Amino acid sequence: MRLLVTGCAGFIGSNFIHYYLAKHPAHQLVNVDVLTYAGNLDNLASISNHKQYQFVRTDITDRKALEPLFQAGVDAVVNFAAESHVDRSITQPDIFVKSNILGTQTLLDLAKQYQVQKFVQVSTDEVYGTLGPTGLFSEDTPLAPNSPYSASKAGADLLVRAYHETFGMNVNITRCSNNYGPFQFPEKLIPLMIRNALSDLPLPVYGDGLNVRDWLYVEDHCNAIDLVIHNGVSGEVYNIGGNNERTNLQVVKTILEALDKPESLIRYVEDRLGHDRRYAIDATKIQRELGWKPKHQFETGIRNTISWYLANGEWMDRIATGAYWSPMSESKS
Repeated sequence: MRLLVTGCAGFIGSNFIHYYLAKHPAHQLVNVDVLTYAGNLDNLASISNHKQYQFVRTDITDRKALEPLFQAGVDAVVNFAAESHVDRSITQPDIFVKSNILGTQTLLDLAKQYQVQKFVQVSTDEVYGTLGPTGLFSEDTPLAPNSPYSASKAGADLLVRAYHETFGMNVNITRCSNNYGPFQFPEKLIPLMIRNALSDLPLPVYGDGLNVRDWLYVEDHCNAIDLVIHNGVSGEVYNIGGNNERTNLQVVKTILEALDKPESLIRYVEDRLGHDRRYAIDATKIQRELGWKPKHQFETGIRNTISWYLANGEWMDRIATGAYWSPMSESKS
């Protein structure tokens, strides 16, 4: 099996590459990534010379550059590529529309032309909007995105659905809750708080800190995507959640306690525009139909995550100094 996977120099995608090569050593993976600021080839250094792995640096909106990869044969496309930081989408929404919507459309069109057997769109629970104090997002929850980021992901999801309904393509959409684990870029909550706490810097918390997220350990997410690739029913959406709801403030305090740092480092800052109050996933469908369930509770996953960042200080330092990113990086083919 030959998979074209996009955006895999980023957090979830790079974890997926490691997971998939270990699980399916005979399969081939072609990683397409444009290497924006969040793309980090350090994440893949240990498998960069793996005989079943190929890295190609290009933009998923560049049809001319992508077409030879499809001509060489692709059995499945897994689209991780996305601009994903909500704060950046508020100040630069055009970048999100281009990458997340136009990029997805380009991949879909090529997958249709070259009769790719499976297309998996990796999406987010943020397309559903926000929840009150009770209830869960199901696959039937209406889309109601509240940020330019989530709106661009919802638009991409609808394109994927349309290619299934119009052209009969074998597609799946996965919508996950907040991921955490190794290789997460330190603009996101958990790695940012770990780094700041280790340096005794203030830990910025939006608003009152009581926004709730369902936390999913990234390895569990990779396992779910693997099941969807091989067993997902055509046209179906699968929600993937960790069943680990925590307020942002609880997460921050857990990190401080684990690092033996004082809560006085917490600094409450002005809330994000359009900040969704609560996300929570009902993952019953993927559990029932594909036999998936998360292996990591938050208490275990956060300990693993903190331990990884403590053991990989050089990785964090290379991001802080900008040494991880080279505009002159070349494709491996």
